[in-house]
Amino acid sequence: MAATAKFDRQEAIQKATELFWTKGFHATSMRNIQQAIDMRPGSIYACFGSKEGLFSETLQHYANASKERLLSTVAAASSPLQGLQQFIQEAVVSCRGGAPSSMCMLVKTVSELTDENADLLAEAKLLLRQMEAAFAAILSEAQVQGELRQDLDPDQVARYLQMQMMGLRAYRHVNEDLDQIDRLIEDIFSNLR
Repeated sequence: MAATAKFDRQEAIQKATELFWTKGFHATSMRNIQQAIDMRPGSIYACFGSKEGLFSETLQHYANASKERLLSTVAAASSPLQGLQQFIQEAVVSCRGGAPSSMCMLVKTVSELTDENADLLAEAKLLLRQMEAAFAAILSEAQVQGELRQDLDPDQVARYLQMQMMGLRAYRHVNEDLDQIDRLIEDIFSNLR
């Protein structure tokens, strides 16, 4: 009888995502990775090619999970704009207890990496642009439904919302007044209606 494999690739990627999200790329050592995903260095290299290869997979995993959360939040909401507002509110305010960091992993990556890791930096930027495009698609639907002002460009508003979300997540580090942050989010969206 063959022994069952102990390794679960998706579970390893999830654990590595949490580790990299917490510590960042450079501060995460191979020893940290080994401990987090319970694999030896040779197995890590065999499965992921390198630390960079594993990090790339964690960026994809994080981005896919974020987009799934966005789409499910919007689908469950009473309207596209209300769903987008709820998604941002949850990402900024409600994530504090369950996320490894209140900062977006992609933004954290773009802030940390340099041209020394040009491929990973480009990948993180691309994933941020894809999230922005998902925002724009939701905003276009909100405009079709008459929920978003007709004089607004959904692509420009998507950029604005992504910028606001990045800033609010950073602001959350220095301000613990969640009611105040909720009011700021409400103000952002009230200007769009």
